[in-house]
Formats: sequence, C-alpha cells, structure tokens
Amino acid sequence: MQGNRWIPHPLMTIALIVLWLLLNNTFSFGHILLGTLLGIMIPWFTNRFWPERPRICKRRLFLKFFFVTFLYDVVVANLNVVRLILQPDISKLQPKFIEVPLDTDDPMVISLLANVISMTPGTVSTEISADKKTLIVHGLDVPDEQAAVAEIKSRYEATLKEIFTC
Repeated sequence: MQGNRWIPHPLMTIALIVLWLLLNNTFSFGHILLGTLLGIMIPWFTNRFWPERPRICKRRLFLKFFFVTFLYDVVVANLNVVRLILQPDISKLQPKFIEVPLDTDDPMVISLLANVISMTPGTVSTEISADKKTLIVHGLDVPDEQAAVAEIKSRYEATLKEIFTC
C-alpha cells in the first residue's frame, strides 16, 4: 500500500486504529473517530523520522501473521497468564531470561520481533546484544528454554523474515 502526503503509512494507520479500538474495548463512534485521528496524525507527525519506508514484500502473509498468528497468540497468552497467576501455588512458576539467537540482521525484522514478543502477555524483550545477533527475552513461565526459543524463531522470526524479504 503506497502512502501519500496526508496518509504516509496507510498500513500503520490501519493498525493504529485497530489497536486503539482493541485497547479501549469499544467500537463507539467517538473511539472510532479518535482512533482514526490518531491513526492518521501519528504517522504524519513521525514521517520525517523514518529514514526509509519499510517494504512489506508479502502483504497477504503480513495480514495473516497479524490477524491470525499474532492476535491469536495474544488471546491465548492472556488466558495462560490468568491461569498461571490464579493457580493455588504461584511458586511453581519458572520465570527465566532466555537468549534467542537471531538469523537476521534486518533492523525492521528485529524491531518487529522484539515488539511482538513484548506485546504478547507473559513475555517481554529486554535487550538486544551489541552485535545484534541475540535477543534477550524474559518469560513468566519457561519450563523448557529450547522449546521457547524454537517457538519464537519458527512462529515469529521466520515469518517476519519472509514478510520483509523481497
């Protein structure tokens, strides 16, 4: 989707509107209007800070990733976090920092990967190594470190790399 002078990043505009409505948990006219204004104004005001436009090479895969994989994972993770914190013995949690080796050096992919992880309840990206080869992630309950790394790499990193590789 090509932007213009008034809507420089149309996909970001759409994503911001949807995110605003989801965060407010309402579809009232006022929130739709405010979400639309924010969705237009934020990309417009921040446009000069974008040195180059991110190039989404596989738009359908991006939409599938966002609406199927990411939103599904957010809902499931919310339910898992609720289950974990309501369990009778919270001391059984296994919080852990894990190192996720990165197979990409694309700053857009790394940034989106870190953000997707942080927006999924129960996990947060904490740091990226100086050489940009490792992402440090904290998980609320990580019984199997290798499985968690494999899931992040296959479910998120591989898909994001494919979306932005032309």
